[in-house]
Amino acid sequence: MAAEVRGYRRLEDLPAAAWDALHDGRNPFVRHAFLSGLETQGCLRPKWGWSPLHLTVWDGGELIAAAPGYLKNNSHGEFVFDHAWAHAYARYGQEYFPKWLGAVPYSPVTGPRLLARDAEAARALLDGIVALVEDHGLSSAHVNFHEAGEEAAFEAHAAQWLLRHDVQYHWQRQPGWHDFDAFLAAMDHKHRKNIRQERNKVRQAGITLRTVHGDEATQADLAAMHRFYLKTFHEYGNSPALTLEFLQHLARTMPRALVMFLAERDGEPLAGALCLHGTDTLYGRYWGGEALPGLHFEACYYQGIEYCLREGLARFEPGAQGEHKIARGFLPTQVRSRHWIADPGFREPLAQWCAEERASVARYMQDLRAHSPFRDPA
Repeated sequence: MAAEVRGYRRLEDLPAAAWDALHDGRNPFVRHAFLSGLETQGCLRPKWGWSPLHLTVWDGGELIAAAPGYLKNNSHGEFVFDHAWAHAYARYGQEYFPKWLGAVPYSPVTGPRLLARDAEAARALLDGIVALVEDHGLSSAHVNFHEAGEEAAFEAHAAQWLLRHDVQYHWQRQPGWHDFDAFLAAMDHKHRKNIRQERNKVRQAGITLRTVHGDEATQADLAAMHRFYLKTFHEYGNSPALTLEFLQHLARTMPRALVMFLAERDGEPLAGALCLHGTDTLYGRYWGGEALPGLHFEACYYQGIEYCLREGLARFEPGAQGEHKIARGFLPTQVRSRHWIADPGFREPLAQWCAEERASVARYMQDLRAHSPFRDPA
């Protein structure tokens, strides 16, 4: 195959139809509308370390592979932590940044990262990523939260693409879970009672929850959700990346993928959770609002579980981290990333470091499984 690799600084310079033809549409985060919206609606800012550089492979005039990519001069918003690696480079007088990242900004969500027509095109894409690092004198390339099905492409160069594992907490629908009561019935008495008590606190406070898709959302709904999002980021001293214009863009371009659970009392919005709807998975992304008893768990977890049961979805990924999710039916799940290190002097010790980390993560997951709330582990 006579492939030509090209880099693009703006996703809108690539035809949306050609980009979206490279994936099956199950994961909303790799859609052209989502990724280009981050760029055009003010969410990706070079001063925060995000400079788009998308890699593509062409066969004549046909786009046959692509990877959403970014030059990074920090590790902000990635959720695969490599600060120790950057410090190691600094100790030896080398520059770790800039690096190239293949990922979805601010989104620790597993999904396709090597968008390709076939396996040969995926290998050409990986070759192009390595060539980019070498040609630009970068320290490394990183592909975060890729799907298990993409492992074969990386395994062709397994000694060079280092593998890391981490843990998230996902809800997986089981046979017989036709409604929330059936889901609770699978739990032991202690956990079932705790969830019911948390939900009762919300109801007793006079709070109701409203499910709103993008095409049902008013401008006031979107503004309220964005206000809640800002509140959470400001409370934790973080810089909010998503703009109100981006939420409006999602409501316009991905109307049924955008899902919000809005909590109200006496008609006034109190809190909200923002999610994205994939073909068979709900992805929880952001929450904000009043810190009332039980409200966070109701908006972020229980409403999402009910939505999945109602809509026939198989999985619910509520976001990164959080052992407290186990007690609410979200079990430990392995996630993965791949890393190409240009300097062999760093690649070898980092390979050993990654192997030790994978072993540690495996032990951790085994310990976590002992805390399942289900009578028969789901």
